[in-house]
Amino acid sequence: MTAHAATVNAKGWQAHLQLGFAQSRDKTLLVNRRHVGPLTVQRPFYPEGDVCHVYILHPPGGIVGGDQLSLCINAGQHSHALITTPAAGKFYRSSGEQAVQTVSIKVEGGAALEWLPQETIIYQGAQLRSTVKVELAAGARFIGWEMLSLGRPASGEGFDEGLADLSWQVYRENRPLFLERLHLDAKAFAARWGLQGFSACGTLFASPANAGSLDAVRQLIGDSQGCGVTLIDDLLVCRAIDTRSDRLRGFFEQVWAIARPDSVQRKACAPRIWAT
Repeated sequence: MTAHAATVNAKGWQAHLQLGFAQSRDKTLLVNRRHVGPLTVQRPFYPEGDVCHVYILHPPGGIVGGDQLSLCINAGQHSHALITTPAAGKFYRSSGEQAVQTVSIKVEGGAALEWLPQETIIYQGAQLRSTVKVELAAGARFIGWEMLSLGRPASGEGFDEGLADLSWQVYRENRPLFLERLHLDAKAFAARWGLQGFSACGTLFASPANAGSLDAVRQLIGDSQGCGVTLIDDLLVCRAIDTRSDRLRGFFEQVWAIARPDSVQRKACAPRIWAT
């Protein structure tokens, strides 16, 4: 190990990514892209013609104790961007230091932003704090999700130690629509009032949404256990737990396909990277 690498490991990665989107004549452009540290994006894709699809890259491949990552995303008026990742995120076991990830999203009037990262794997013994804050202007549209996989069940690993401190904050015109903080530790992982030992859990948000989308998601869920959906004002909130993260993601992709025409006025067009 080089002296430089040892210094980086001791302090942790400090990475920041700032993205700004603006509507041009016929499509949304990524007009602002600034990054510090190992956090960047690939060139935009346009599988829908005018919607800007962007993949966020974190070259180290995982996050360890002491790392601090922040993302600031702004969708300008009437723009439409979909942001995802090429693979699952990973928070590794920590010797005691906390890893911190902060996501700040602002969606201006008439704009649409879809925040759809692939699942996050939280290894046993990880220590992390994650905050997602979404600020919606009047007339703004948003779909976002967070999918977690605790431990590595395929390797017989649960979540007997570690802590995931997770916060979601959704505001419209500076008024809170949804504020939540989750404290997931070994007790919450195993308890009947918590995850009941299910390794995968997630939440999807869509706004604006109406009773039609709510009923369609309810029909999708049917008699299935571990899934639920509700409508808070015009914010659709769907939750699910499962023993497999791939099955959880498949469920949320179906919910996204149902909610998307209502919330962002587009039929489902899955990013190509989801199929690889």
